[in-house]
Amino acid sequence: MSAEDTAPMEASATAEVDEKLYSRQLYVMGHEAQRRMMASKALLVGCSGLGVEVAKNCILAGIHSLVLVDPLPPNTYDLGGNFYLTSDDVVKGEASRADICRPQLAELNPYVTVSVASEVTELTSEQLLPLLDTGVTCIVITIPLPRDLLIQLDNKCRSVGASFVYSLTCGAFGKVFCDFEGDKVVIKVLEDQGRHGLESGDMVTFARLKGIPGSLEINKNYKVHVTGPFTFEIEGETVEDATEGHAQQGYITQVKQPVTIPFESYEKRLAEPGEMMMSDFAKFDRPPLLHKAFQALEDFRTNQNGGEFPSPGDADACQNVLNLVKAMVAAANEDPLTPAQERIVLQLASGSKAVLSPMCAAIGGIVGQEVLKACSGKFSPINGFFFLDADETLPDDLLPADQVAPQNVSRYDSQIAVYGKDMQEKLLDLNYFIVGAGAIGCEMLKNWALMGVGCGPKGHVIVTDMDRIEKSNLSRQFLFRNKDIDHFKSSTAANAAKVMNPDLKITALQEKVAPDTEDIFGDDFFDKLSGVCTALDNVEARLYVDQRCVFYRLPMLESGTLGTKGNTQIVVPHLTENYGATRDPPEKSIPVCTLKNFPNQIQHTLQWARDYFEGEFKQSAEDVNSYLGHSPEEYLASLQPNTKTETLKKIRKTLVDERPMSFEDCVSWARLKFEDLFNNQIRQLLHNFPEDQVTSSGAKFWSGSKRCPKPLTFDINDKCEDAEMFNHLDFVVAAANLRATMYGIKGRTDKEYFEGVLKDVIVPDFTPQDGVKIAANDEEEKDGNDMDTGDAEADELWNSLPKQADLAGFQLTPIDFDKDLDDHMLFVTSCSNLRAMNYSIPTEDTHRSRAIAGRIIPAIATTTALVTGLVCMELYKIIGTPRKELSIEAYKNGFLNLAVPFMTLSEPTPPKKTKCMLKGKEWEWTAWDSLDMNLGDITMGEFMDHFENEYNLEISMLSYGVSILYSFFANKKKVEERKAMKMTEVIHSITKKEFPPNQLFIVLEVIANDKETDEEVELPYIKFRFR
Repeated sequence: MSAEDTAPMEASATAEVDEKLYSRQLYVMGHEAQRRMMASKALLVGCSGLGVEVAKNCILAGIHSLVLVDPLPPNTYDLGGNFYLTSDDVVKGEASRADICRPQLAELNPYVTVSVASEVTELTSEQLLPLLDTGVTCIVITIPLPRDLLIQLDNKCRSVGASFVYSLTCGAFGKVFCDFEGDKVVIKVLEDQGRHGLESGDMVTFARLKGIPGSLEINKNYKVHVTGPFTFEIEGETVEDATEGHAQQGYITQVKQPVTIPFESYEKRLAEPGEMMMSDFAKFDRPPLLHKAFQALEDFRTNQNGGEFPSPGDADACQNVLNLVKAMVAAANEDPLTPAQERIVLQLASGSKAVLSPMCAAIGGIVGQEVLKACSGKFSPINGFFFLDADETLPDDLLPADQVAPQNVSRYDSQIAVYGKDMQEKLLDLNYFIVGAGAIGCEMLKNWALMGVGCGPKGHVIVTDMDRIEKSNLSRQFLFRNKDIDHFKSSTAANAAKVMNPDLKITALQEKVAPDTEDIFGDDFFDKLSGVCTALDNVEARLYVDQRCVFYRLPMLESGTLGTKGNTQIVVPHLTENYGATRDPPEKSIPVCTLKNFPNQIQHTLQWARDYFEGEFKQSAEDVNSYLGHSPEEYLASLQPNTKTETLKKIRKTLVDERPMSFEDCVSWARLKFEDLFNNQIRQLLHNFPEDQVTSSGAKFWSGSKRCPKPLTFDINDKCEDAEMFNHLDFVVAAANLRATMYGIKGRTDKEYFEGVLKDVIVPDFTPQDGVKIAANDEEEKDGNDMDTGDAEADELWNSLPKQADLAGFQLTPIDFDKDLDDHMLFVTSCSNLRAMNYSIPTEDTHRSRAIAGRIIPAIATTTALVTGLVCMELYKIIGTPRKELSIEAYKNGFLNLAVPFMTLSEPTPPKKTKCMLKGKEWEWTAWDSLDMNLGDITMGEFMDHFENEYNLEISMLSYGVSILYSFFANKKKVEERKAMKMTEVIHSITKKEFPPNQLFIVLEVIANDKETDEEVELPYIKFRFR
């Protein structure tokens, strides 16, 4: 179905949200904000590079409708940032940018109406102002318009209650202005136990209060006065201190109050910009300078150059712009511009026509989020002006006109206009490896296709990703469509990028980058690369790729997002520290005892439910299949002595005692499991530790984080208070169907059927037993993990099992938990909620439970676009800024949060240095350094002689991995034998492993002493090339 034929789906403020599509985004915005966006209409003026980026982000996010306003035909500079335009569109010049882009933008999200304001034939006040009377939530302007027209549009927005956003990119410079007069920002945060994170004056509510006398009311807002990181007082309320041993427990929810933020008009802010949001605290003087420079540029365009910005390299025109800035400075009685400031103005003017993909992506991500703030009323908008630049990528002086002249309608004319032809040639011949083709991978490939990375005769891009496309990917991985679901991400993304630039030479792989694929990604592979870009979603994979980059001394472009938060890190060999040089502390694991008996947060009950799912529906089936798939001797030999009896018990239960013959048996089993888990086990726990139990010190046992449980009585119609779910019924339905799937029995879900079957299930009486040991803490839990009681019980169990031969061909289906499968999540959510109800913990719905149990990382397209734009700006620097050597100060790592909003670009950290004496001189080496020896596959004797002669060091020990090749105390005869052997032969004789044909290097560790002082010298590893 074409975009023109796609009927937009119904959306309103009360419409149902497609949780499958917006899954990751909902964890950023929330359902309420998403519904408001789904009822909002935005007007986008301008469909050049920045405009199409903003449109893409807003459409993916799911606003109700977007109206494109741009009657202008495309020009050659648009090709630098607009991924939907082609050279043919420019040459023909028959259609407007809006008309060309609309069909492809409409394909991004079938829920969004994308239309063109075809009645607008000129960008004038007469034609634009009436559009704001059509129920518009926000207008976004992304192309230069006359100042008077912008003021009129902003004033009109203020009168009709719409938000006004004006943004431009000019080469390596960008600006944003926001006027959201009267908008409100609402955020709701649930604080976990531990540091409360509150400030005095914040509002909180209380829930599930227990053992706290006084006047506190449930779900009433209270203002707090903070007295410490873990404590606060409630203003105007008292809590009695006479607790008399009662437990003091409850849940605190911070309630963010609606805040009205005052804004000033565009006209007023032009004259008095006030405080501006910073992007780089090393450039304190930059925002005021760029504020004047952009105004001067507009004055030159409107009054001196017939509506056009200066042509690239036009020194006279650039000087005129600089003169206008100087006049503004003089009129304000400010200090004259420094040479460095003059350079900024000249570079802005020279590249003002250029539309750079990375800057469009970065500013487009920021502006896209501002539009979503206007539509949703969530998060804090930019108040006034914001400026962003990458002047470090620019040469010190303007490049000659012939270096920056357009190349007769080329995708690269904008880049050439800023950086020149020579740098463009370097970009075309890059060989880059991108690991991951998800959200960041898609954005990166789009940017690279527009930049020309890997598009030259010597260039190449390789992308790898093992994953296939799922529906939830479509709201932020914009190279994918509905028709691509279940296809490989890497090949789909590669094909989409090639459509944008047919010259792109790209290879798509579906391999994991890890130690076990070094036969694919080995020495010969990395030896041909210019650099690596990570687009990964886990730290472990990043650390491995980082190690590879350090070994092969390749630059690495690293970025990551978490909802509206993002970070970028540029890794440059020898200049910056590598990614793995600093690490976050590992996540705290939940104590076993807390999970088993004393949960106090929904995270605990969800982890418990996931573990139960794993044991009941996966492990038990795998144990049975393993038993049936081996001979009795082999299987018995494979069992661990300390778990042998327990494993055989489970097999007997699964194969004999609880084996279902019909779906009714599955339902009965599920009902009895409910009774065991949520009633019997709780009663046994309370028998061991009664509610009035005290510890040896006299303290109440059930206090603090230990919440006293209560058993549940099964009620098919029970509905929980918080999540409003029928957890009793949901548990039985989900458990019965999963059990049926495991045994190959057909299931069903209709409530009437379950009501009928459950009436006939006989639930045995249960009486708590004395002598049942339950660990009260983790120490007792560890002590209780003893060996099995002996072989007698195990032998009896083994003899009671059906013989493998009697069950020939029988197999169970193990079920792997998948957070995106609704029946799996129904079980985990209901199971977790029932346990939460046992312990008076607030329950959660399936959506929120999916995020916690599935460890889902919140994600939104706007942040992804921003971080990839920033990373690609760093790529310009790695290639080499024209006619300029860069130091570490020129590179920037980024940390940002679009919700606040906050951004800081800062200088990377240099690598840690180690000092040693080598050849009589002091040498400072880092993780990037090694002792490189490129001598071919010489003998070990020749190797040692060369090392001693080259470095004046005597080897006392030489090792390869865990294998010692030489040591001063080794058998002399053995040493002489090895010295006569080639290095690879020595290693093979010890490890018994062959070297793969693609391996070029051997990594050797050496302990050596100075031959003159006999002192040990601390050295890096030896990188020995033997092929």
